[in-house]
Amino acid sequence: MLISDHLLLNYKRCSRRTFLEIFGNPQERDPAKDFLLKLKRENQTHMRNVIAARSLKPDQPQASRHDWQLNTKQTVELMQQGVDCIVGGALKVNYAQWLSVRPDVSNLQLTNKQALLAKTTLTAAPSLLIKQSGTSIFGNWEYIPVNIKLGRKPKPEYKLIAAFHAQILAIIQEKIPKRSQLILKEHNSHEIDLAYGLIKMRETVAECLIMLAEQNEPEVFISRQRCSLCNWYGYCHQVAKSTEHLSLIPGITPKRYEYLQSLGVNNIQSLVKISQTRLEETLGYETAHQLKQQISAIKSDRPLVRSNFDLVNIQPIPSSAIELYFDIEAEPERQTDYLLGVLLVDRVNKTEQFHAFMAESLAEEGKIWQEFLDFVALYPDAPIFHYSEYEADTIKRLAKLYDTPRDQKKEILSRLVDLHFWVTKTVIFPVESYSLKSLANWMGFYWRETTGSGDQSVCWYDQWLITQDRALLNLILSYNEDDCRATRCLKDWLLNFLEEQRKQNLE
Repeated sequence: MLISDHLLLNYKRCSRRTFLEIFGNPQERDPAKDFLLKLKRENQTHMRNVIAARSLKPDQPQASRHDWQLNTKQTVELMQQGVDCIVGGALKVNYAQWLSVRPDVSNLQLTNKQALLAKTTLTAAPSLLIKQSGTSIFGNWEYIPVNIKLGRKPKPEYKLIAAFHAQILAIIQEKIPKRSQLILKEHNSHEIDLAYGLIKMRETVAECLIMLAEQNEPEVFISRQRCSLCNWYGYCHQVAKSTEHLSLIPGITPKRYEYLQSLGVNNIQSLVKISQTRLEETLGYETAHQLKQQISAIKSDRPLVRSNFDLVNIQPIPSSAIELYFDIEAEPERQTDYLLGVLLVDRVNKTEQFHAFMAESLAEEGKIWQEFLDFVALYPDAPIFHYSEYEADTIKRLAKLYDTPRDQKKEILSRLVDLHFWVTKTVIFPVESYSLKSLANWMGFYWRETTGSGDQSVCWYDQWLITQDRALLNLILSYNEDDCRATRCLKDWLLNFLEEQRKQNLE
């Protein structure tokens, strides 16, 4: 069994993913998403930039990391030669070597799995190995591991892997490295507290080994933000659907799931049966009532007015002869908003037209911002509908960046109508997710680009900047226009549904 740092990183984020990487059926894996491949390319570019900024001249093993046995051999040979810096190298130790440093809990709990563990190899692939003065098995020098990541903060999983690299390096050079270093997005360096980090890391490795050796498959839990880029998402979602897993219910977080399990609630059916009173005792009145309504909506496949929403006395969603529906496409890594899309709906003349303010280069963001300002100024009485807080936050960011007059910024912000806010305050939908796409699909609206998503739009734009293939821009425009039209669909549905419910309430 091969335990890599990549496998351990996944274990820290999702133990089920690590289990599936070892024991899962490869045919059940989803294809790698373009956005994930893009992130990997950007990480490689970031690493090259860090190396250049520090004027490093690294040596590299001839064998790639795919041939890990030869690569690890060549990496040690470079260390024996005392080269100043190594890139693209890998290190390995067997399980006996791992335990020789500090026999731990895994040795006690896995005595009946020694045949499997005897064949286990642990591998590390630090971004860099940098030579330092000191003493080691190699001579009067030693090495420290350096990991280069695109993240902005030293996440727990980054620290775990940095400690893992330090431990494997310590076994090989017979000297604990002076430090283990992280270099993040802004080239800022962080040193890991190895005195604490090594202990926590070994505990995590032991837990991972126990899970794999005993083949204890972790329970599925669907967390859309965390799971969205995982190659096993489709498979896990099927498992969750087949078992009516509670993580498919909006509002059930891992912590709430623990509370529900303590009540003997393990699936949707048992949540239906449990009394409101017992739920309230554990989750509180508001959360318990919301979950009960959510289950009722899903089981009946019909929307419900939220119990705490006042249909009669609340002002209705704004409507106007002219309405604007607004959606943004953005490149988060470059901090650039490259498309400001607006659907203009004229309800008097029964016409609608999509207007796209597209930055064909990164330098054109300011230009499209001004074009957007000029356009919305033509319709000063038109409400601007959008879905989520991102549009409002972006208006504030662009206004500050491009010195937009304060009054003009305030006037635009005052016209914004966030339909996500309205959804979460008014209606319980029979859906697994309250994303715009999930709600619009339930209403019968579908995007023309079936592979389209916010992440995919970023990939298309990234490819456009490289290839200048206008077909990519057309894909982005089509996807953004459908986002705007989906927002319009949602607004119309909400307005009609709430009005119907209000009339029924008054009868």
